[in-house]
This record gives sequence, structure tokens and C-alpha cells, in this order.
Amino acid sequence: MLPVLVVHGGAGHIPKERSEKSTAGVCSAVRAGYAILQGGGSSMDAVVEAVSQLENNPSFNAGCGSVLNVKGEVEMDAIVMDGKTLGSGAVSAVRSIANPVQLARLVMDKTSHACLTAEGATQFASAMGVPTVPQESLITEYSRMRWKKNLAPDANPVECQMGKMGTVGAVAVDSDGNIACATSTGGMLNKMEGRVGDTPCIGCGGYADNKIGAVSTTGHGEAIMKVTLARVILFHMEQGQSVEAASDLGLAYMKSRVDGLGGVVTVDPQGHWAARFSSLQMSWGAAQKDTLHYGLYTGEHFTQRIDVPH
Repeated sequence: MLPVLVVHGGAGHIPKERSEKSTAGVCSAVRAGYAILQGGGSSMDAVVEAVSQLENNPSFNAGCGSVLNVKGEVEMDAIVMDGKTLGSGAVSAVRSIANPVQLARLVMDKTSHACLTAEGATQFASAMGVPTVPQESLITEYSRMRWKKNLAPDANPVECQMGKMGTVGAVAVDSDGNIACATSTGGMLNKMEGRVGDTPCIGCGGYADNKIGAVSTTGHGEAIMKVTLARVILFHMEQGQSVEAASDLGLAYMKSRVDGLGGVVTVDPQGHWAARFSSLQMSWGAAQKDTLHYGLYTGEHFTQRIDVPH
């Protein structure tokens, strides 16, 4: 069953012309991350590589392609977690970094802290030799168009959020049985400056524990935070539920308790995995035993050999 990698490109609803790019992007990220696992690399290396690829792809709300805050600026959040040690690193409200997930990993590896924010995160990046990029390079025409549209007084940012795939993330188990998760996002469309969502919060945007499994989440951040979605799903797995059942229970609880929609990718230590969502769509992909699995709508599950170009 091992190794295994599962990736999501965000829950929500996207127009048809964008959905094909989203599916292709997720499959490409899965291939890149899985190649690391096949080469004997760690689950942490694999999830960071997969999420970095998605951050670099303008079709997703992370890195280049992030949605804009109310002032028309990019503010990004990311987290990584290592299931062996429960070590975690996160950044929030970072602006001029191409790959926030890589900075989150440096927070985990090089500091005694779990999360750095805004200016402090930027100073840390500079101390670590991480290059800054012009903010303009992260902003797409599509993001700018949607930002302007949502400045209208009657716009509903939660609904409008559904016009773009959201947060990106990945979970993996490597050949040694070590588990990791990574999640990255541009956050919520037209959010207040300084708003931090679920992504960089342990137990909300992601959680990984070798004894139970790992989850990376996507969806309406405030709802995810209220129910600590990632941790709730792992709690159900501790109680003996399968990855699929636990994921569905967590999402159903979030829907009934706070009327929130979202999606998750989940793995357990044996390599069982699931990609589940309560939103209309979630682009997802998984790799196991040289097979690529992917889908976008509920009930959709395509497979092909991993070495066949998409």
C-alpha cells in the first residue's frame, strides 16, 4: 500500500474552462510528489514538493494566483506537519514569498516556534536566504477582476469565493511509514487586511500523526476553525472509523453545526486514503502503486498509469 500521496486543489465551484486546468494541475503535482516517494524520499519532502507545484500554478488560490484582500493585496498562509515528531511550522499573512509552504517548513526545521506571521515571517525568510518576489508577480488578471467585482456593496465574498478553486494541500505516507501534511492558501476573497484563516492553524488546516493519519483541509476557513476539522476527522479515525467514513463525519458535522462547506484529503498509516468534500467540486489526485487517481465532482474517480502523460 505504501507509499501514497493525495493532493487537493481546493473545494468550491469553478467555471468549466478553469476546471480542466485545475485537474491537470493537481495530476501534475501528484506526479512530482510521488516521484520523490518512489525515489525513497520522505513524506515531508513529497507534500512540500506537491504543494509548491500548486503554488506556482496560477490556476489555484495559493502562491501565484492567490486571491486579493480588501486592499487588493496578496496575503498568504501555509502549514506543514510531521507525523513522526508532531513538529509543525506555519506562516500567516505573508506577502512577497513565492512558496509559503517552503517557508512554513523552515519555521518547523529552523526555529523553536510553530507559526510566524506577516513582517516577522518576512524577516525570517530574509535571514534564511529565501528570495522575495514582487507582489505583482503573484497577482493574476483573474484575481484582480474578481477583487474589483467583489468591492460592490451587495457582493457576498463567501459565495464569490466559490468562483475559484481554493486552498491547496497534500498528505502522504512514505515507505518508512512516516506521515506528513502540507496546506497553502491565498485565503478568502476580499478579506480584511490581517485576516488569518484555518490553513496555518494546527488541527484546522491540517494535522499529521504517525499513530493515526493525516488530513489537509479546504473550504470556508472560519467554519473549519470553529470545528477544528482536521483534528475532528483524526479523532473519528482514532475511534476506529475508516478514512472515508471519518472524513464524511467531520464534513457532515461542519455542515450541520456551522453550515460550512469544504473538502479534505486523508490518509492512515496503512496507506488507505480518501478525498471527500461537501462542496460542489474539489479537484483531487492521488498516487499509489504506480496508479494515478483523480476527480473533480462527487462520485467521480478516474485512474490511469502514473507514467502516462496527462
